[in-house]
Amino acid sequence: MRLHEYQAKRIFEEHGISIPKGRVAETSEEAREIAKELGGEVVVKAQVLVGGRGKAGGIKKAENPDEAGKIADGLIGSYIKGHKVEKVLVEEALDIKAEYYVGYVIDKSRKRPALILSRRGGMNVEEIAEKYPDDVIRIHFDPLWGLRDYQVRKVLYEANFDSNEIPELLKIAKNLCTIAFKFEAELTEINPLILTDAGFVAADARLNIDDNSLYRNPELLKLRDATEVDELEREAVLKGLNYVRIGGDIGIVANGAGLAMATMDLIQLMGGRPANFLDTGGGLSDPQKMRMCLEHVVRDENVKVVFVNIFAEITRCEKVAEGIVLAMDTSRRIPHVVKLAGTNEELGKQLLREFAERSGAEIYLVDSIEEGAKKAVEVAGGGV
Repeated sequence: MRLHEYQAKRIFEEHGISIPKGRVAETSEEAREIAKELGGEVVVKAQVLVGGRGKAGGIKKAENPDEAGKIADGLIGSYIKGHKVEKVLVEEALDIKAEYYVGYVIDKSRKRPALILSRRGGMNVEEIAEKYPDDVIRIHFDPLWGLRDYQVRKVLYEANFDSNEIPELLKIAKNLCTIAFKFEAELTEINPLILTDAGFVAADARLNIDDNSLYRNPELLKLRDATEVDELEREAVLKGLNYVRIGGDIGIVANGAGLAMATMDLIQLMGGRPANFLDTGGGLSDPQKMRMCLEHVVRDENVKVVFVNIFAEITRCEKVAEGIVLAMDTSRRIPHVVKLAGTNEELGKQLLREFAERSGAEIYLVDSIEEGAKKAVEVAGGGV
């Protein structure tokens, strides 16, 4: 779960990291009033959960309250990279002496956390690493021992950071890691970290929480912005379905996340593009559950064909087939490619053959995942 900038900044401030003065506004008048309170130049920032807001026109500087109001009026209700702006953050403009980058990530390739530092803030860290690889410092550390002070001091001295800045940078780095560990974050970032006459200030903040850890930090759930989540994914959560929308034109229903992933890979390999995938989980003994899964997948209007890939052990293929029949009678009828393997496989296939002959439904029975992926791509017209 990704938090909005203003939400992340509140948490950063609670953990000893300085942030600019400012508040959130939901109307242009509120933005104007906040700018008056701040008494000078302000920055108006759209609060949407996308990267690159600045380049997309979502961050603008205002010279006075009236201009802040006009900027907010233009931003609120507009769309940035497909996300509607519901509120803006109005903050004091900072006197910038230097811009740095500091972030905490889980480095999966090294199987341990890493602190990343750079003198070059303001652009995304991937861009910094590509253009100025020597200016990106990575400190990998043992999660059991945590980030040690000497590790940070050593690299900061070696990178020729000003010795007067090092104590505060060390404090910020440690506080950032404290936040990351406390909330089980996948990414914690300050970019840019601004050096002012009064010290360092987090001009921007990013905090991405591992969804699997949210039950240990339930207070964060109330910060989730439901409007930023795909509508079908949000409904799937309410129905208890494991559904992810991707954007292609081939729907995938499989019993098991690994099987769903393998199916997606093969479709991609065959030149197609998955629209979504839904993991039914094990024990599909209730045809109504299969019906619900298929109805949800075909609600995506981009889906031209559904590939149902079932490997049945405790699942029974005839129950899956009954669910497919129910769904094709009650929802948008589009071609289905079906691979059934395992318990009562022949009985399930026979039910689908009889239904196709009786109703004219377009059902293609296949014997392997490779054959199914190829057929689904063919039916979809070669992918998107």
